[in-house]
Amino acid sequence: MTTKVALVGASGSMGRLISQLIESEPGFEVVARLGSASPLSDMLGADVAVDVTRPGVSQSVVDFALDNGLSVLVGTSGWSADRITALEHRLATLPELGVIIVPNFSLGSVLATRFATMAARFFDSIEIVEAHHAAKIDSPSGTAVRTAELMAAARAELGPVAAPHADQRARGQQVGSIPVHSIRLQGIVARQEVIMGGDGEVLSFTHDTLSNTAYEKGIRIALRAVVDARGVTVGLDSLLDLESGSGAGA
Repeated sequence: MTTKVALVGASGSMGRLISQLIESEPGFEVVARLGSASPLSDMLGADVAVDVTRPGVSQSVVDFALDNGLSVLVGTSGWSADRITALEHRLATLPELGVIIVPNFSLGSVLATRFATMAARFFDSIEIVEAHHAAKIDSPSGTAVRTAELMAAARAELGPVAAPHADQRARGQQVGSIPVHSIRLQGIVARQEVIMGGDGEVLSFTHDTLSNTAYEKGIRIALRAVVDARGVTVGLDSLLDLESGSGAGA
């Protein structure tokens, strides 16, 4: 059986990559490629939708897909905790459908976030510096937001991190009390560094994306998972067995 995919945001760099991967993935077929001028009704006839648009557009894409019985793989940034909670409430009434939200398809990025989350309980001074290409329109990045939210949750019983002078604009945007600093610069693909300071030491977790090929394994894993998805799943880590050290194959 072939799964028919509607790809929304097909003309962007991520959309082009996903289109190529779907065409080479057994059991999948792209039946609609939607650009910025395409009506959302072009998704009709597909089995699932893949959304790699923009933060201001993604919500409407997901809403239309769910209204028409399509599960969705979301690779668009900007899905805050509040928006995800609202989506969870909606999907509670649609038990046959699912939405998978992946802020970052890179396996290395997922692992760096997991390591930072594990370490967050042991440091009271934490900041994030993330850098992306100049054309990325949202900041902080979805990966930085998720990393900060996971670290904040891991240290919930300890309270907020130490973030002196947080009222100064140059101190970054706080997410879960953790300052996040965004760089948008030509020549960069993606980079995130989580910096933790303690008495007499500094621990950092850095991940660099050097090309879009870093996303290929994660895209394939998420694409296979969305076919049977139910409810809301957030993060590529949710699709991997990180606890045992083994993961889904690429």
